[in-house]
Amino acid sequence: MSVVYQKPSALTDAILSYCPGCTHGIIHKLVAETITELDLQQRAVGVAPVGCSVMAYNFFDFDMVQSPHGRAPAVATGLKRAIPENIVFTYQGDGDLAAIGTAEIVHAATRGESIVVVFVNNAIYGMTGGQMAPTTLPGQVTQTTPYGRDVNYAGYPIRVCEMLSTLEGVEYAERVAVDTVPNIRKAKKAILKAFQNQVDGKGFSIVEVLSTCPTNWGLTPVESLGWLKDNMMPYYPLGVYKDKSSDKSSDKSAEGGKA
Repeated sequence: MSVVYQKPSALTDAILSYCPGCTHGIIHKLVAETITELDLQQRAVGVAPVGCSVMAYNFFDFDMVQSPHGRAPAVATGLKRAIPENIVFTYQGDGDLAAIGTAEIVHAATRGESIVVVFVNNAIYGMTGGQMAPTTLPGQVTQTTPYGRDVNYAGYPIRVCEMLSTLEGVEYAERVAVDTVPNIRKAKKAILKAFQNQVDGKGFSIVEVLSTCPTNWGLTPVESLGWLKDNMMPYYPLGVYKDKSSDKSSDKSAEGGKA
């Protein structure tokens, strides 16, 4: 009997501990499938810091390193430079990457470090109780913005792909989502490309993944998928923001600025 589908070997048998409807599990699966398909399991090293991403150690069946909050790109830089043949990636949330870790991600990107960054954007601090994140949308209610994010007081959300795509050291930057089957397939393609870039010795690659957080959004899993589509996608347009290898970078920043 032929095997139609099986769990990627880069995933452990651990039962997922994320909240119902959280799409971290889908993203984990896409990363693990990529590493398995590219036969990178013996060379892969993942770096995850503080936040929901810290639980990734339970689910990936290859070397993982824990970094201090926000410092995953710096730790990944050291790991890659020390053993260049390893395939190194970070797995970071928006509160981690775009707040305390802003300096680390910007400088790793501008140096063109040959690492992959998987950036999970759910517009809120997940693990610590639902506070406003750098990516929280204008007007979005969180534990620390009970009347909605006031841009006159808290400023505007950070659009990470748009920001990093302006840096010369960035090889590839794309924003995807995992809310529908077609979008999940596109996300897999983007993650695969990012890892292939590192295999090929190219520079810094980042894949931003729009994700759900039903618990802290106060929505059901089904409602959260609709909220992502109706609210996050208009503000954070999907697409390729930079791709040096194909020179098909899309100027999405102007489109996003209309949101």
